[in-house]
This record gives sequence, C-alpha cells and structure tokens, in this order.
Amino acid sequence: MRLTRVVPRKPSSVLGRRVAFFYDAEVERGGSAVDLEVGSVQEEALEQVARAQSLPELEQVRVAYLGRKGKLTQLLRQMGELPPEERPRRGAQVNEAKRRVEEALEARRRELAQAEEERRLAAERLDVTLPGWRPALGHRHPVSLAMDEILRFFTGLGYEAVEGPEVETDYYNFEALNIPPDHPARDMQDTFYLQGELLLRTHTSPGQIHTMEACRPPVRVVVPGRVYRRDADATHSPMFHQVEGLLVDRRVTLGDLKGTLIAFVRAIFGQDRKVRFRPSYFPFTEPSAEMDVACWVCDGAGCRLCGGEGWIEILGCGMVHPRVLEMVGYDPQEVSGFAFGMGVERVAMLKYAVSDIRLFFENDQRFLASFPAYLVEPPQPGSPTLQEEVGA
Repeated sequence: MRLTRVVPRKPSSVLGRRVAFFYDAEVERGGSAVDLEVGSVQEEALEQVARAQSLPELEQVRVAYLGRKGKLTQLLRQMGELPPEERPRRGAQVNEAKRRVEEALEARRRELAQAEEERRLAAERLDVTLPGWRPALGHRHPVSLAMDEILRFFTGLGYEAVEGPEVETDYYNFEALNIPPDHPARDMQDTFYLQGELLLRTHTSPGQIHTMEACRPPVRVVVPGRVYRRDADATHSPMFHQVEGLLVDRRVTLGDLKGTLIAFVRAIFGQDRKVRFRPSYFPFTEPSAEMDVACWVCDGAGCRLCGGEGWIEILGCGMVHPRVLEMVGYDPQEVSGFAFGMGVERVAMLKYAVSDIRLFFENDQRFLASFPAYLVEPPQPGSPTLQEEVGA
C-alpha cells in the first residue's frame, strides 16, 4: 500500500504550527475523504482563530467549530455512519484537531486580553494598578476642641447645655438683661441690626432668659453658640463663639461662683495656673467681676503679650441682678444666682498660645497642623506662640 503525504496550507504566524495528515490514496471511500475533511476543518479553524481581532470575535470562532453545532462537533457525530474499523482512527483525528484548535484559542485569547489591557491602560489617565494613596488623617478644629472641653467640664458638674436662636429681638438681647437704651452695646457700631426689632445676638445670654422663662428654679445651664459684634482686630472677630453659664437656686453665693470658676480654670489650664478676680461692671450682674489668669509666657512677670500686666482676662462673671430675676418672674427674695460668660476663641488662644484670633478662621494648614503637638501638653512659660513657629 502506497502512502502519500499531504501538507495543508501554512496557518497564521501567530500560531506557528504546521499540520500534516496521512491518508491511503488507494482507498476510494472513508479513509481518504475523512482525513482530508478533518484536516481541512482544522486548518480553517486555525486561520479563523488567527484572524480574530477581539475576544467577542474569538468566541464566535469557538462556537463555530467547538460549539454544540460546531463543525468539529458534527464530525464526531458522523462517526456512526462509518464502518466500525474506521471509527477509532476517525475519533483520534477529530479529537487531535479539537485539542489543537483549543490550544490555539487559548493562546489567541491571552494575546487579545493582553492587547486589550495595554490599550485600556494607554487610554486611561488613572493607572489602577499603582499602589493606593492614603489621605492624611484630619483632626478637630482648635475652636471645636476648646468648646468641647468647656462643655465637658460644666456638664460634668450637672449643667445642661442649651441653645438659643442666633437672630434675637431687642428685648431678649438687651432689655431683659437690664441693658438700658443708652448703653454703648446698643450702638450701631457694635451690633448688627436687621429689620425691625431683630438683630444678630451679641452674646448667648438671651438663651438664659429663654430658659428661665420656661423653667422654675433650680436652673443650671450653659449656653454655647456663635455671636456677632462689629469688631475686628488681632483679638476680636465679628463672629466668634461664646459659652455663658447660669445657676439659679436658693442661697447661691459669690463663693459658689468663685469656687466653680477656679475649678474650671485649673481643669482647662492646669492645677498650678494662678487666677485672680477684679471688680467690674455688667448691667445684668451685681456685683460683677472679671477673672484673669497668669500670662503663660512670663508667668505673671509682665511681657509684650500681656501688656506688662502679667495677667490675661479670660471671662466675666457676677451675681445675677435682681431686676433680671424679676423680668422672668423669679422672686429675688427667694432665689439668687450667678452667671458667667467667656469667648471660646479667647480660651483657645490662652490654652494654645495664639496671639491673633484671625488665625482660627484663615484656614492656614500650617497653623492648623501644628495643633496636635500642643494638644498633648499645654504650652509652658516662655514657649513661643504658634504663629511664631509657622512664621505668621
């Protein structure tokens, strides 16, 4: 029996394969036709694989040759029509063709996937394969920190934190607090007036009046919030934050006021911080006083920051004026009380050694980033101010 070698056309260079089949030239039926048919289908499949330019196209080629109705699958189904002695050889040839086509499909799939990945990375501005960038961790604003610390102290003593409206009437902002019509605080240069009797509150004291009108003694509240005044310089801002406190009960004395505020100052600034009270005047308290703390730079010796005084004012306070108690329906003969008020920015300036209040609102990241170190330990006498460190 003579054997003739048949070499199909060379497949695509991408695959780099040559396929050869042998058949019996003297067999008129079965073998020769079957061998040529399998080889032709395999060669056709490999060419289609090489021509596929995308993964969807490659999938179409797979279905056309290896799918349920694919050409190679149909050749396997036709084995039942062959003589029994031809079936093993036919099955081996078709399975070998399927194996080679599957290998070619997988190789082409990897090539197309790699090419698609390269095109995508070239087109995208963001390389998702780069290591991630962790954003810097932020922290609370120094004014918020000071506010929280103040409220934490007083709520720990049993005070209730209440809020009031920022737009008030002349009555609650001035008249109910025993501030006469000719008082300088009522002047247009000091207060932001709105329409009619409305204005932006100049202090949070109106919240105390609202509370006393709604509650009977005993009353123990602190009123935090924003206040507004026509004033702007290194130590004043047209908008700032206040915390005002009020305690009304039977037999409340000036000694109770002093003991409360001394405990507050030492909790905020340290147990060794020196304090003093000096007489002052406020229309809504009688007697009235201002509380000072020893300068943290010179420790009371006198310097540029404290103006040579050695002391820095921190808050105002006093015993509630009997007329204020009468305005809310309390009997001054039965109850008494004390009140105090402080600027939160002032407390933050003293606690964190800041000499310009405007730095709190300028959003200078160098300034704000310097606070975590100061939150660990309060400034010591002789330490530089924060703006000196950041070059402000």
